[in-house]
Amino acid sequence: MSLPPLRAEALQIAGPAGVLEALLEQPEDGNPQEIAVVCHPHPQHGGTMHNKVVHTLARALQDLGFTTVRFNYRGVGASAGSYGEGVGETDDALAVISEVHRRWPDATLTLCGFSFGGSVALRASALQAPQRLITVAPAVDRLTVPASAPRCAWLLVQGEADDVVEAQRVRAWLRTLSVQPHTVFLPGVGHFFHGALPQLKAAVEDFIAGR
Repeated sequence: MSLPPLRAEALQIAGPAGVLEALLEQPEDGNPQEIAVVCHPHPQHGGTMHNKVVHTLARALQDLGFTTVRFNYRGVGASAGSYGEGVGETDDALAVISEVHRRWPDATLTLCGFSFGGSVALRASALQAPQRLITVAPAVDRLTVPASAPRCAWLLVQGEADDVVEAQRVRAWLRTLSVQPHTVFLPGVGHFFHGALPQLKAAVEDFIAGR
């Protein structure tokens, strides 16, 4: 199956600590009805919007006709500012979401994140109420996240062999929630999904399709 042609546009979005570097990618045909904002891993451990898991999340959604926005937190790439201990990065995500709502007020929002970005997405979802949330190996033991589950359709994908965000810690956190996400635990898969990106992509596609 051929992939849909995309139009890419570099964006500069006003953030709380200065301009944020972002990348808009959208199908060439028509006005976006579905938009996804994707949050990247920890900025102090090499995380950027070009991380391969972040790229896979964006590509999976683009193949389904979504417009996607990836962005660099403050102090990463060409984004102004410096590391904000998770609080600042959450504010950055909220600024990007606000810009998406300004540009496309009628579009449906899906919020995604990987690792540290998964926790940022959880924090932002409590304030912006997306229609969908996708968290991949969310670092729930390294960044404070809301005590209650998001009030939206929610997918959580986790590698069973993750030695950075350990699966048992994610399971323990899930047991504290009154409402559970749709979960996909992948046996033998580590934190960076080496050799397992197609499985991640399939999990996202199945979730969007309602399977």
